[in-house]
Amino acid sequence: MFSRYKKPTPQPAGAPPAAPEPTAELARQPTAMRKPMKARPAEAAPADKEKKRKERLAEIKLELHRALLENLNLAALDQATEADLRAEIQAITTENLQERAIVLTRDERLQLNQELYDEVKGLGPLEALLKDDSVSDILVNGPHQIFIERNGKLTLSDIAFKDERHLMRIIDKIVSAVGRRVDESNPYVDARLSDGSRFNAMVPPIAIDGSLVSIRKFKKDKLGIDDLVGYGAFSEEMAVYLQAAVATRLNVIVSGGTGSGKTTTLNALSSFIDDSERILTIEDTAELQLQQTHVGRMESRPANVEGKGAVTPRDCLKNALRMRPDRIIVGETRGEEVIDMLQAMNTGHDGSMTTIHANSARDGIARLENMIAMAGIEMPLKAMRSQISSAVNLLVQVSRLQDGSRRMVSVTEITGMEGEVISMQEIFRFQRVGLTPDNKILGHFTATGVRSHYSERFKMWGYDLPPSIYEPFRPE
Repeated sequence: MFSRYKKPTPQPAGAPPAAPEPTAELARQPTAMRKPMKARPAEAAPADKEKKRKERLAEIKLELHRALLENLNLAALDQATEADLRAEIQAITTENLQERAIVLTRDERLQLNQELYDEVKGLGPLEALLKDDSVSDILVNGPHQIFIERNGKLTLSDIAFKDERHLMRIIDKIVSAVGRRVDESNPYVDARLSDGSRFNAMVPPIAIDGSLVSIRKFKKDKLGIDDLVGYGAFSEEMAVYLQAAVATRLNVIVSGGTGSGKTTTLNALSSFIDDSERILTIEDTAELQLQQTHVGRMESRPANVEGKGAVTPRDCLKNALRMRPDRIIVGETRGEEVIDMLQAMNTGHDGSMTTIHANSARDGIARLENMIAMAGIEMPLKAMRSQISSAVNLLVQVSRLQDGSRRMVSVTEITGMEGEVISMQEIFRFQRVGLTPDNKILGHFTATGVRSHYSERFKMWGYDLPPSIYEPFRPE
């Protein structure tokens, strides 16, 4: 970079003149007086060139997509095989590239054909993210900003839509497939993708800077207890205790914040249910993956465009009580269905489970009280708490920590009432001890030293847990 300040070497005859070296006067000038040298275009050229090429490829893809829509028989797309459709796309792409005299490398051509196939049969730019198993959440903030979550951390992806119209076309494609619509008069929608992923969208004018989309991906591989223990979500001693709790039909509530792993934990706990039991599941979006033989699955439904036809979780729960279930599992309790859930737990459906949003076990109890109040049922506080304490046996608290890891931070038993207060005792907890230099949380799982209130119940059902699992962790 200092070559221009070196003494020029002798030039052969006929060579172009060398650049003049700086004068002594310039060298003596203070730095602030010198004119700033312009950045050499050659340094920024590769990045700019790559950016322009990407923009050009996006324009080509848009033009070819329009050409595909004009040339393809859209009515026959559903009957066409994948191989036939790919061959047709390749033929139309080749023809149009030749007409426009556009030369692409082999890799660019293959990528273009794949992206065009995704536009026609899939969800456009989102298709690659949906196929990536390492991505758990996709968050779209307008057409040019797509964030993804990997390992609990959000990062900005290099994928984008062409413009708002392109994004809206994909949104319409998703919601129309499930018989719904989204527009200015109905600017938000909840739906489920074909693979089971949760989909939520909000469009302008409510979304100011472009449509907002969030997709919580459905995990195809169910994580079992052994997997979660291996990942450090909880300890082996906690797993032994939870197996006894579920097998002996304690009523369990899994509480935690959004994205903390409530559904994953509920899935894992359900593996301890005996295969001979009849289980009914009720969810807003079907995500539970129970492996038992006798499982009946129900999914609530919002109202149609005319405001009719809604089937609420409470409607499903009321009907489930008449269908002779041994256990009822509600994917998430968030409203007036809490009354029917508590009644089910109190009326012979022991071993039922659900999830709620709460930041601690005590907050979980307060959340249940609030949901009962929101249901419009006037009940004295003591009677309300008595109903909760007799219905719920165990609160499992899960949390997503700031380093992105998910932990079962507390296991708490409800032991009854003391006056007007629900009495609780914590059996296990996650004890944080510090941070590593790369901001990973250090900690360990430990028992609190309190023996389970349900130890005799466990023993009667054949689960005689060793006293050692209740001993606090002592670091060496």
